[in-house]
Amino acid sequence: MHRYFIIYKPYLVLSQFTTDSSKHRTLKDVFDVPPDVYAIGRLDNDSEGLLILSNDKDLNHRLLHPSFKHEREYWVQIDGAITVEAIQQLEQGVVINVDGKQYQTLSCKVKLLSEIEVEERDPPIRFRKSIPTSWISITLTEGKNRQVKKMTAKVGFPTLRLIRYRIEGIKLTGMKPGGLSELSKAEMYKKLFHDKTS
Repeated sequence: MHRYFIIYKPYLVLSQFTTDSSKHRTLKDVFDVPPDVYAIGRLDNDSEGLLILSNDKDLNHRLLHPSFKHEREYWVQIDGAITVEAIQQLEQGVVINVDGKQYQTLSCKVKLLSEIEVEERDPPIRFRKSIPTSWISITLTEGKNRQVKKMTAKVGFPTLRLIRYRIEGIKLTGMKPGGLSELSKAEMYKKLFHDKTS
């Protein structure tokens, strides 16, 4: 039987259930789900936010294969007061290093977030009075390794905190780090693929 969960992965938790020799916490330390359920996709150890867990191989294929360009929205706290020019550069795509090669990111949606409610991070971001920070939303249809962090660094605004807020119609709204919610197959497929037949 297929099971479907959405979780809010906390900071400094690996996106896997297997134990890690470096003594990092893994999903197994935080979430109690059936043993055949696994994370579809990943978030870096130092990133937070939305992950989908399931044992549905078809869902895994439809979410991860590059030919299915679905939206992933990230809320990003960056170092400094971001400029209109930097936002435009991000939207148009920038050149980053991926596996030792230069890669031009696809055009994406970027907006400044003026008011944002997020849970405090544990441990918190280092606060410096002299340097402001900004929150932006970046919506991508691709997922290269550490892509968002490389993109903001490229335009001169390093990422301080990264939260994946949304995958297509599934959002973190109302969830806290360590939170878990189970969906039916019909709910999951409708929110992800606008599929009313599953």
